[in-house]
Amino acid sequence: MSETLLSSRNLAFELFEVLDAEALTQRPRFADHNRETFEAAISTARGIAEELFAPHNRKNDEHEPQYVDGGAVLIPEVEPALRAFHEAGFLNATRDFEHGGMQLPNLLSQACFAHFQSANIATSSYSMLTMGVANLIEAFGSEEQKARYLQPIIDGRFFGTMALTEPHAGSSLSDIRTKAEPHADGSYRIKGNKIFISGGDQPISENIVHMVLAKLPDAPPGVKGISLFLVPKFHVNEDGSLGARNDVTLAGLFHKMGWRGTTSTALNFGDNGECVGYLVGKPHAGLSYMFQMMNEARIGVGMGAIMLGYAGYLYSLDYARNRPQGRQPDGKDPSSAQISIIEHADVRRMLLTQKAYVEGAFDLGLYAARLFDDTQTLETAEQRQQALELLDLLTPIVKSWPSEFCLKANELAIQILGGHGYTREYPVEQYYRDNRLNPIHEGTHGIQSLDLLGRKVSMNGGAALKQLLKLINDCCQRASAHESLTTLRQPLEQLLARLQAVTLALLGDLMSGKVNQGLANSALYLKVFGHTVIGWRWLEQAIRAEQGLARTDNAEEQAFYRGKLQAARYFLTWEVPGCHHDLAILEARDDTCLGMQDAWF
Repeated sequence: MSETLLSSRNLAFELFEVLDAEALTQRPRFADHNRETFEAAISTARGIAEELFAPHNRKNDEHEPQYVDGGAVLIPEVEPALRAFHEAGFLNATRDFEHGGMQLPNLLSQACFAHFQSANIATSSYSMLTMGVANLIEAFGSEEQKARYLQPIIDGRFFGTMALTEPHAGSSLSDIRTKAEPHADGSYRIKGNKIFISGGDQPISENIVHMVLAKLPDAPPGVKGISLFLVPKFHVNEDGSLGARNDVTLAGLFHKMGWRGTTSTALNFGDNGECVGYLVGKPHAGLSYMFQMMNEARIGVGMGAIMLGYAGYLYSLDYARNRPQGRQPDGKDPSSAQISIIEHADVRRMLLTQKAYVEGAFDLGLYAARLFDDTQTLETAEQRQQALELLDLLTPIVKSWPSEFCLKANELAIQILGGHGYTREYPVEQYYRDNRLNPIHEGTHGIQSLDLLGRKVSMNGGAALKQLLKLINDCCQRASAHESLTTLRQPLEQLLARLQAVTLALLGDLMSGKVNQGLANSALYLKVFGHTVIGWRWLEQAIRAEQGLARTDNAEEQAFYRGKLQAARYFLTWEVPGCHHDLAILEARDDTCLGMQDAWF
């Protein structure tokens, strides 16, 4: 039976050959784990994803949530899937044993969750958001807030959302208008409107905990005046029982092209002047708190994009192996048997492109998950800080690169199926529609590119960038020990050298006050930076594949490793050299887009 969620062999390669998950068990926090416990968790995740998430993925798409009597109604299959997810412990996979968790490394938690994202991105999104809210309350909430709201979330009784965007403001959070008025009992009265709130209403959980950005009456202008508030759908009494409905109203549902099984809501807070919220942390510090959840969500969106690309790749690969059509160009006998379309060179090109995109991005997503473990469990504070800086630098890439290039993989999956690819009888068109949302989720490419070039590469004197350059150079040095990797290594080295020079020049522009000019083509910079990072990750995989080939005579294993080397060869010799054109535009400070005027369109 063909695998449909992700390749179990590739996952094992990533965890145990590339990222050395077993080494994490030498750290005190993970000392009770070993490869067997890791594989047991993965096996459980795969089983639940295959049995309860994947079967209703199509039904989720065909039967969107409906607005009925002021609430959202979902198909019945969603609730048992989420219950099974929670009861198996995946909502709390990384939490302490004593708090009901599995105390798994984040690397393993992400590897498990990837199965659910591949199986059913819409249903899995409720859990992704809830995990983020739990982490946010745990990090910044008061003891009372933790007692009253965190434990029910951990128990799977309450779900969570993040409520940022407003109709007039979009991504410009400095312009939000939602207000929070202090009340005599220490709570606040929230009034405003939020849109595109995923999971903003659903009938599954007993309660919904909204994390809401709003401004106090004395708030300074801009992002420095944003505070964070916990706003429950239902009030929670001191004994933990639910009270009356809070003044939070479901104004309506948005109907998107993808993720149709996730409620996308418009919420009104305080239509009757009685919406009670509770300040989280300090006043005017809300955006800095929310960035924890936003960064988690950005990595989650990136992983979701990867897994949708992965699902499309696996489906089109299986289709190509089993679909007979046509003959080789030199086959002149029309009576000869047709060949499977995987025998056609151009179909192999499209499959190889997909493999290079999704398996390269998958490696990066898991690498980021392991970095998070380093931020929590490395021995010294300095080491943990270095890991955090590197993770911060890579977050825009983890979010945006898969959202662009794994979407392209979905496009190629459709192409491989030909006319069938555009029909709803086959899943690849849904994968494409679902993935098309991810370039917008949690910040567009443009926003991520401004964050990368305008802030991340220069933060702390460029410390994170220096770390990354050292890692890539070290990888190239190790690759030089393998003569077979010379033609893969050299294009990466050439791109890296030129990217460094362009980066210094652009940062010079920014420091000299030429901000608009320096950032005008930041989207190109994001693409090249992302290709450099993915090229590095593919060269790392190629080294591991060479090592694997050297120690096995098994034909199936050799085929796996040779496939890795061929995908690395494709990315580093087909994709990476093309970035030099983009770098030339950046070097020239081309102002074609910046200089275009409204009246000329």
